[in-house]
Amino acid sequence: MKKKILTAVIILVLGAGGKYVYDRHINHNFKTITEGKVYKSGVIPPDEIEAYVKKYHIKSIVDLRFPGTGDDVNNPEVPAELKAEKLAVAKIPGVNYFNNGSDQVPNQKNLDYFYTIMDNPKNYPVLIHCYHGIGRAQLYAALYRMEYEGWSNEEARAQTAFPIRFSSFDDGKPKGEFLKNYKTRKQKRAK
Repeated sequence: MKKKILTAVIILVLGAGGKYVYDRHINHNFKTITEGKVYKSGVIPPDEIEAYVKKYHIKSIVDLRFPGTGDDVNNPEVPAELKAEKLAVAKIPGVNYFNNGSDQVPNQKNLDYFYTIMDNPKNYPVLIHCYHGIGRAQLYAALYRMEYEGWSNEEARAQTAFPIRFSSFDDGKPKGEFLKNYKTRKQKRAK
């Protein structure tokens, strides 16, 4: 019995580890937020971008990276890499590239630019990405769900990480608190 349990645990760990490797390194943390409308990911190498654009009919890419984050370990956002992506996207007919370099918690300027992009129906489908695809991209995907799909703060926050507990979206963490307290433009106008 102990051998079966140990075997099951090993298979589960290897399976989860395999999914992590696939999602992070092969699939670039690509995830559908709303089928046919919004997707999120980590950095997709310039030579792979066109394949994703074609497969998902992406018309706009919102890059949340910017050089100089001061976080060279977790977010090594090198200007040459940003430029390479912008050039790769420019070679794909009919695809827009928007750089909305954002800190982990967006400021009002970032939010306003994001709304401008997302308010334009001609920009869809949209791919939102940051470096890893698990921080800022998830946060902006949650903002999209609240602003454009009417999700509650907790519903949107719950979809950012699994589990929420101990993630950067947990209670008391800057991104978690930002999403918990976020007011949509509609809510602000109703006041």
